[in-house]
Amino acid sequence: MIELGIGMFGDVQIDPTTGKIQPAAERMREIIEEVKLMDQVGLDFFGMGEHHREEYAVSSPEIILAAAATVTKNIKLGSAVSVLSSADPVKLFQDFASVDIISNGRAEIMAGRGSFIESFPLFGYDLKDYADLFDEKLELLTRLNKQDHITWSGRFRKPLIDQQIFPRPVNNSLPIWVAVGGTTTSVIRAARLGLPVMFAIIGGAPENFKPLFEMYEQAWVDNGHSMDDFQVGVHVHSFFGADSKAVADKYYPIYAAQMNRIGASRNWPPYQRSQYDFGRSIHGHLIVGDVNESVDKILHTIELFGLTRFSAHMDVGSPDHKDMMKSIELYGTQIAPKVREALKKAE
Repeated sequence: MIELGIGMFGDVQIDPTTGKIQPAAERMREIIEEVKLMDQVGLDFFGMGEHHREEYAVSSPEIILAAAATVTKNIKLGSAVSVLSSADPVKLFQDFASVDIISNGRAEIMAGRGSFIESFPLFGYDLKDYADLFDEKLELLTRLNKQDHITWSGRFRKPLIDQQIFPRPVNNSLPIWVAVGGTTTSVIRAARLGLPVMFAIIGGAPENFKPLFEMYEQAWVDNGHSMDDFQVGVHVHSFFGADSKAVADKYYPIYAAQMNRIGASRNWPPYQRSQYDFGRSIHGHLIVGDVNESVDKILHTIELFGLTRFSAHMDVGSPDHKDMMKSIELYGTQIAPKVREALKKAE
């Protein structure tokens, strides 16, 4: 069956008039309440992003996930993403093994290169090594996940000589996903390593990603992996409300403001309502609307790509905590059950 969950980046609220930024402590406490509710309403997983900017409260997903582990029982807890290129794979593995132990085997790592570059100078890495850093560190992370003793050497850290890594996860290894944008190299690399992929579809027409999904599946088979182990997901900007027009109108200025904050550093033109409205259409990347609209579009996305996991990225721009809680409640109690039932009938 499909896994339905939520991803967050830990966006903080920024007052559009005064520019006052919500304290990180307040947003972190809200996130823990939100994850607790996700677990209570039966969602399958939660992913927390890593950022090193003032618009985001969370720089260490594993800290938030460890806290969430103490107030949840069933939901899987992972990163979305851990910026592996600027991390130490050994420490990352140890941290997530610790979360796995605290949560009794519910931790996951989602490794990615990240769409922001602040972590590179922060941790002393050169952007000219952007691709090579990720390749080397992903190879090391996957070996740490498989081997109790490891001997390894590379360009970007000191060698490991018959080293044991402690603690080990509950089942001695962790689920490791790879987050990708739109590059064929990333897709083929993940398939070669036998790792599940999460595609970030955060703009344009999702149909344009179809060739990458097909390439990933073909590369998976070509590298000798069983389709019984095949997993693929999407990460989509989403927000849910009881009334379609009301939730769309209320969320638009919040979403647009965040798109413009990010766009200012990337030379994007100002975000327009027409882009938002297209995004909400059946051909667009946004799932913002009422229960029935959201069910239909999630089902369309699952069927389009043959998904095993759907992640609703629900805190873009940091909507009010009460609205977040309502959106999570609708997702878990109404949208997810309808999606699961429709897929069950289609089997």
